[in-house]
Amino acid sequence: MLLDSLLPPVEIAPQRLHRAMRYAVLGGGKRIRPLLAFAAGELAEADVERVAIAAAATELIHAYSLVHDDLPCMDDDVLRRGKPSCHVEYDEATALLCGDALQSLAFQLIADYRLADEPAAQLEMVKLMAVATGSRGMAGGQAIDLDSVGKNLSLPEVEAMHIHKTGALIRVATLFGARCGNSLDDDGFARLDRYAQCMGLAFQVVDDLLDAESTTATLGKTAGKDADNNKPTYVSLLGLSATRDLAESLRCNAFEAVRGFGAEAVRLREIADYIVLRKF
Repeated sequence: MLLDSLLPPVEIAPQRLHRAMRYAVLGGGKRIRPLLAFAAGELAEADVERVAIAAAATELIHAYSLVHDDLPCMDDDVLRRGKPSCHVEYDEATALLCGDALQSLAFQLIADYRLADEPAAQLEMVKLMAVATGSRGMAGGQAIDLDSVGKNLSLPEVEAMHIHKTGALIRVATLFGARCGNSLDDDGFARLDRYAQCMGLAFQVVDDLLDAESTTATLGKTAGKDADNNKPTYVSLLGLSATRDLAESLRCNAFEAVRGFGAEAVRLREIADYIVLRKF
């Protein structure tokens, strides 16, 4: 398994930190972001080994974000992927360092491997990831999320929060796969970007539905957490029926974005179906 080989072995120091990193990354998950990278890479005729490294980098970033999100100072969740959260299994300090180290390792992978033919394209990948993880991406989205507790946000405000917190990395994963190839023109990248933005929002819309309707056992994380914490969600803002309609609308928009690719975008359409129709 590629992720296993890229993570530091537990036999070398600092062993506790390395165990925590492996615990956070290798403990299951849907791997949606790597799937998107591979689907976009296939569309762009990219080398599969390049895409694999790019996909691994996005999954390391995703794992780091989950470790930090679960911390008591953030979302304060004790369950992740059906197991104790990293800070519960280890401790808060180790979990904090684990997230830091996973983020650093992701950027190291992007720097260590030749992922694109042109240096400028690889530099663009570094920039994409840096923006997606910073104050204009995931970190900023989490800051808005924390500040929104108990507040009544408008639909555009909720969308803006999730474009940053959830959508940014889904967008990067998709574009990374395409950047590893060289067969897409600017229009092709723009269409793929529209698809990725739709999927980033759709993923969160469905997450809000599942949080409201599913169980902790099914989700592998604490169900009903957002409502308990008085956080604004698509469900609290729109209701269940309109939220389902929104998810379907985003799926249709994603299909339309890649319609011009024809049969070559079949994997992207399959992933869109999975994201919107999933049960966990």
